[in-house]
Amino acid sequence: MSYAEGLLDFRCRKDEHFATGRGPIPGPELQGFAGLHYFASDEAWQFQVPLLPAAAAQPEVALQTNTGETRFMALLGQVEVPVSGTQRSTLSVFAPPGETHPARVFIPFRDATSGRETYGAGRYLDAPVDYGAQGPQVTLDFNLAYHPYCAYSEGWTCPLPPAENVLPFAVEAGERLP
Repeated sequence: MSYAEGLLDFRCRKDEHFATGRGPIPGPELQGFAGLHYFASDEAWQFQVPLLPAAAAQPEVALQTNTGETRFMALLGQVEVPVSGTQRSTLSVFAPPGETHPARVFIPFRDATSGRETYGAGRYLDAPVDYGAQGPQVTLDFNLAYHPYCAYSEGWTCPLPPAENVLPFAVEAGERLP
């Protein structure tokens, strides 16, 4: 299966899950649900990057949420996003408190599409980590970027991207607004 076929399969399964009513979209709003909207698949938005350790040891950091509550996460470090050859930006990488070697990390972010083509509060990436001989490597695949549940319905509490996770360029990959 090619990368594009695998991504299409993933998106179809997610749409099927949402269509059953088990996702964040309330029942009445599922009438006529034809699937989520996405940017076209583009492998140029997939990167394998080293996980750079956090500068200072912090067992937990506070992330604000859309409801004003605070969500605590462990700051594992940062990753550099290489875009357009020389342009690079850094994103903070999080895990549940107490997890020092998670299989996946949580990366909330905003970019130049936020509020126009994507949810204004930002999108999320759940990125796998490989703990190999070269140190931890994170696979960033922005084609898998998704809107938090609070984008679809009230009643969900969603962490907001911290200020350092605002990218100065447009990430035209992953989930988008209709």
